[in-house]
Amino acid sequence: MDSRRLLRISATALAAAGLILSGCTGGSGAAAPEGPGSGPARQVASPSPSPEALRKYYGQKLSWRDCGVPDFQCATLRAPLDYAKPDGPEVRLAVSRVRASGPGERIGSLLVNPGGPGGSAVDYLQGYAGIGYPEPVRARYDMVAVDPRGVGRSEPVDCLTGPEMDAYTQVDQTPDDQAEVDALAASFQRFAAGCEKRTGAVLPHVSTVETARDMDILRAVLGDAKLHYVGASYGTFLGATYAELFPGRVGRLVLDGAMDPSLSALDLNRDQTAGFETAFRAFAADCVTLPDCPLGTGSAAAAGEALRKFFRDVDTTPVPTGESRELGESLATTGVIAAMYDEGAWPQLREALTRAIGGEGSALLALADSYYEREPDGSYANLMFANAAVNCLDLPPAYRDPAGARRAAPSFDQASPVFGTGLAWAALNCTYWPSRATGRPHRITADGAAPILVVGTTRDPATPYKWAESLADQLSSGTLLTYEGDGHTAYGRGSACVDTAINAYLLEGTPPAPAKRCS
Repeated sequence: MDSRRLLRISATALAAAGLILSGCTGGSGAAAPEGPGSGPARQVASPSPSPEALRKYYGQKLSWRDCGVPDFQCATLRAPLDYAKPDGPEVRLAVSRVRASGPGERIGSLLVNPGGPGGSAVDYLQGYAGIGYPEPVRARYDMVAVDPRGVGRSEPVDCLTGPEMDAYTQVDQTPDDQAEVDALAASFQRFAAGCEKRTGAVLPHVSTVETARDMDILRAVLGDAKLHYVGASYGTFLGATYAELFPGRVGRLVLDGAMDPSLSALDLNRDQTAGFETAFRAFAADCVTLPDCPLGTGSAAAAGEALRKFFRDVDTTPVPTGESRELGESLATTGVIAAMYDEGAWPQLREALTRAIGGEGSALLALADSYYEREPDGSYANLMFANAAVNCLDLPPAYRDPAGARRAAPSFDQASPVFGTGLAWAALNCTYWPSRATGRPHRITADGAAPILVVGTTRDPATPYKWAESLADQLSSGTLLTYEGDGHTAYGRGSACVDTAINAYLLEGTPPAPAKRCS
């Protein structure tokens, strides 16, 4: 489900904005694992394990080592592959930290997750959060990240070879006839079969519930009685799930760019489609005021029609890129969507569209490659593989068959005249997944949790603002902080008002006043 992706372009923009002491951290200050029934049965496919069954995991010691990155340490955390069978096979999860720099009394560990699902939390920590978070926060917290199971360095999901992935990303997602429908369905079937074959036993065990349980083991092993956490995008769903399973262990949780756990896969995808339309209209309104706008200098609506015409043109006649891959409609659409995540990418998108409309597609292809995390050598990171694997476990598929996508397409087109049809058909991906979904849409209240800060951006393309409103309303202790602006997520993106409110919450434990708004 595309709504939960963290894109490389977004991480790069964040990084541009802007473990010293070795040894093991024991769990002497940690609570024992919670017992059966601590999480709702509707979320968990298997019964909760007993505290005694998990004792060996909660009592483990981390052996910290040098990461090869200055000031950072790395370790490996063990967790059960299947929490219903804690004496069975294990997964090994990559952990990294940078110690609190001082001055000031250390508060504890601050876990960070950049979203996705599929974004590497370790890469995010070492490339941005551990060096780019505000200095007062880094002074008083050990900054910590764990790659979720199936992601990055933690038993990564694998699905396709580089050439196979190239073919997958170029399949037409706006089918015009039955042959194209069949080709699209076959591509999703090949992807799912590849994941099952190349990943094996881990594939059915990468759900958000299981990852949240892993985070509680890490909390205990780090010696923290409470979990302090900043999650972005999909990371907000992970954080809310943790709060639902372990409300008494919630410390200071920031959920930035929030998801709404009460929505079905169909509604999530359709809402996100509307979010991209909102983001595109903001881009178009800005673009048409500039003399170099490739979509004209009229209205934003006219710019949308110009972009739709460009998509139709490259669907019929792909644009050369200087390499074997041509720029067809699917890759062109992905390139535009990638730039919607951050208004800082708008100049790059204007240039890329200018060149592509002029017959040279390499710049727009580069944006699409950033979305898919394709390397120059033709290999792909596991972001897209893990993204599908987690999402297809967390919610039942949007459709039972291609006919469902066809029926839903008009409502997607209403949500977004520019992107609707393609995103409607993209939601077909989980229909063919080899593992049954273990999660269901439901409200998360996390009764008994400490105050939780939910952050929403009014023109967020990937996690629409109304999702943040909904999650803050669902959570018994939720407080909503609103950023009136563009782009995906708000913390560290240039609003002193947002950053000051979040920093104060992390350092003092006091959320901002209800309904606080920033710009």
